[in-house]
Amino acid sequence: MAEFFYKGRSASGGLVSGRLSGTSSEAVANRLMEIGVTPVEISASDDRPDSMTVEDLWRRMGGNRPTTRDLVLFCRQMHVIARTGLPLLKGLGGLAETTHNVVLKDALHDVIQSLESGRSLSQSLQRHPEIFSELFVSIVEIGEATGTLDTAFQRMYEYLSMDQLVRDKVRSAIRYPIFVMIGIAIALSIITVFVIPNFAPIFRALGDNIPLPTRIIMGASDFAIHRWPLVLGGVLLTTVAASSYLRTSRGRFKWDRMKLRIPVTGIIVRNAALSRITRSLAISLESGLPMNETLKTISGAIGNSYLASKMSELSKGIEHGEPLSRTAHSTGIFTPLVLQMIALGEETGALPELLHESADHYKRDVDYDLENLSAALEPILIVAVGAVVLVLALGVFLPMWDMVAATRA
Repeated sequence: MAEFFYKGRSASGGLVSGRLSGTSSEAVANRLMEIGVTPVEISASDDRPDSMTVEDLWRRMGGNRPTTRDLVLFCRQMHVIARTGLPLLKGLGGLAETTHNVVLKDALHDVIQSLESGRSLSQSLQRHPEIFSELFVSIVEIGEATGTLDTAFQRMYEYLSMDQLVRDKVRSAIRYPIFVMIGIAIALSIITVFVIPNFAPIFRALGDNIPLPTRIIMGASDFAIHRWPLVLGGVLLTTVAASSYLRTSRGRFKWDRMKLRIPVTGIIVRNAALSRITRSLAISLESGLPMNETLKTISGAIGNSYLASKMSELSKGIEHGEPLSRTAHSTGIFTPLVLQMIALGEETGALPELLHESADHYKRDVDYDLENLSAALEPILIVAVGAVVLVLALGVFLPMWDMVAATRA
């Protein structure tokens, strides 16, 4: 089957475009008509003059990838489609027309084509792992097998909504300290490049009696002004080297572990990840996914390689016949309260419900820590700003005091 590019008009009259595979342009036109799109132009990929545009290159590099908000909206709409009994092809066609994300729109068109070729919805979604995670596909697969597809999308909607809420709170809490540090960096750059050089001739009048803080500041200013290519090259080289190292499995593992140990913010990142883990485990077990398969699925969707290795330890423990509570205790990442709740869930058969309680417990900890984050970071920021001001003040005023003293003498 060849790939065709198309442009057309939706039922509302809006212009839509995308890619579809088919045996001929007529087959593609018929498929477009089935999903409510009136074709205006259909051309084979070989005939398309701009087959590799800047937009295509950006998308191949991961640009415009659907956000969690896009997936939350998609799950909510799919829940409505499945609950009301709307034909899946027609419902997906409508979603493909209305979505504003180009990557998601193309993925939905491909899902429609895959469904028409006889694949299941989970198999069709699995063709786009960059959008739909293993957990997402597994929950949908269970929903298809048990006839509860609407419930599956409802669970994913609730899970992604809660995950997005926690992420938004974390970003909002760290925005203030980041802006403060950026402001300090800009102020230092301006003082180093524009202010200190104006005082340098006055300071040099002291000869060999220039105070040490002043010599350090003058040396840093001269180096930044006259050796700025080296400074810029060093920054770029450090950035590239750090980025390349973090792409390696070893570098990623060390960085993910370090993030959890950073004072003040590390505990927030840790609790947010554990809330995501326990909630993922809860909805997977509610959907009927086996425990071992659930742990393997979750380990690939955590986003933290260090915690993923801990999930792998859980999976190995379950394979050896150990209860979840014992293997969870051996990882050393869960709090005693949560471990007790897991053990109680295993004893009473209410493990999913108590895992939801555990997720809520970690979320409440995250909310509390975020509310107090500004108060916890303020002393650190005040000390940092005070240190910068002290160094600059000593560097600028010490030689002036020496000059005044020398004049009076």
